[in-house]
Amino acid sequence: MANHKSAAKRARQSVKRNAVNTRRKSTARTHEKSLLKALATKDVKALPGLLRDLTSQMMKAASKGVLKRETVSRRIGRLSARVQAAIGNK
Repeated sequence: MANHKSAAKRARQSVKRNAVNTRRKSTARTHEKSLLKALATKDVKALPGLLRDLTSQMMKAASKGVLKRETVSRRIGRLSARVQAAIGNK
């Protein structure tokens, strides 16, 4: 338990920030799963929109420091390549 007023405030802020960061990370993972599901079912029409949404969410998480930029860049690059291959093989 915090012994000072400022320490108590920092503890409250930490709880709020943790909830926000968890939400951001969860949203990014959900978008990634939906894109992977569309790739598995070969839903070519939905892929570009899903990739756009995923890129937006992942970059937002990276800019806030929730996920590492390098990790986000690698994931987006690999998924983009898979989407392009799926679209090209119509």
